[in-house]
Amino acid sequence: SLVPSQPGFNFPKMSLLSFSEPEGASQIRFCLLKKGAGDNLGFSLCQEAGGMCPIARKVTPGGLAYRRGLRDGDRILEVNGVNVESMGYLQVVWKIKSSSKQVLLTVLEGNTYEVAKALNRDLNQLLSRYRKPRLCCVPRGSSGLGFSVTGVFQLSVLQNGPAHKAGVPHGSWLVELNGVSVKNWTIVQLNQKLKQSSSPIGLLVMDSQSEEAYRQCGVKVTASLADASWVPFQVTKLQMMRGEDGYGFLMKEEISSSGKKAQFLRDVEAGLPAEKAGMREGDCLLAVNGEIVEDLDHQEVVSRIRSNNQRVTLLVINLEGSKFYNMVPKSSLLSTPDGKIEDGG
Repeated sequence: SLVPSQPGFNFPKMSLLSFSEPEGASQIRFCLLKKGAGDNLGFSLCQEAGGMCPIARKVTPGGLAYRRGLRDGDRILEVNGVNVESMGYLQVVWKIKSSSKQVLLTVLEGNTYEVAKALNRDLNQLLSRYRKPRLCCVPRGSSGLGFSVTGVFQLSVLQNGPAHKAGVPHGSWLVELNGVSVKNWTIVQLNQKLKQSSSPIGLLVMDSQSEEAYRQCGVKVTASLADASWVPFQVTKLQMMRGEDGYGFLMKEEISSSGKKAQFLRDVEAGLPAEKAGMREGDCLLAVNGEIVEDLDHQEVVSRIRSNNQRVTLLVINLEGSKFYNMVPKSSLLSTPDGKIEDGG
């Protein structure tokens, strides 16, 4: 039965493209949702008790989601390549809402899901053929980056070099450099970009088999879908109760290294809630109470922080990390495999 306290959630307008796997493969499908503004997408999200995968419900006949292949009862296995079966309902909703420009859903027809669970089939085996692209942060060493490019941008990685230590697999294919697709570049252009890039650089890489599988399903591989666990810059979750003297920090809107406005945390006072929660001078603010603030102006962010006079939950990253993630979508930064960091608390 559906959990009474978890009603269906209607998502804002997105264009939904649903792709079936090649004939003879499993019945898992990809649904790529490209965000827009305006009316409703045409389906709701519900979740059963007992930690089962979220269910697509109230799919409007003839609506956008229906026309693109989503059906009532479809189970959502993954959001942006992250398994959501063990996540809470609100976490799944937040993951979908917080994806910057697109979100990739991995879905399975409802009856097929029920049969698989009844037979104790490991659904991860069905998903294992689709390895996520990997986002790596590669520093420039005294001898360079530690890889060379062969073929159609296949990487030959030097053992124990900077790229190898940063998690770049030998023989993987380069998809993006610093958040920009290399698809239409020549080898000369790529080498020039590599020479011009400051350290560290962001590489989005993928094995050829998974790239082929995504391509056959019509899914464009970007950093928003990536496994970012190899990137050394981690998000910090700060949960604070307001004290008599407030939280003990100032927030200032400043121009980041990318030229965009961002919210930075300054003047962290010793002994007050912000410092006790782990806030560091110069941290960049990513989200307030589970809502990404990247596109909000200063006063809107202030309002979000003040919406509850007693407590607030912030997601932040240090200054060095914010510089790296100015080159790639922050949605990859906020998509962690365990799903814990996204909870607005």
